[in-house]
Amino acid sequence: MSNKIILSKEKKEKMIAAIIDYFAKEREEEMGYLAATLILDFFIEKLGPEFYNQGVYDSYRRMSEMVEDLLEIQKY
Repeated sequence: MSNKIILSKEKKEKMIAAIIDYFAKEREEEMGYLAATLILDFFIEKLGPEFYNQGVYDSYRRMSEMVEDLLEIQKY
């Protein structure tokens, strides 16, 4: 299993466009495609694993709660 986060081309393009749009609207800075791509790659590499791990943990916690709920319907 690869630990690298991989996005589809379409999703990556939308994220790059969102970065360019954010800098234009919020910071009034013009950002080029290459710069936005490098920022996205940085976030994916350095921050993405933390978000992924949090999602895995949240899913685990929710599934554990659901199993506990299931055990409550046992007949004795």
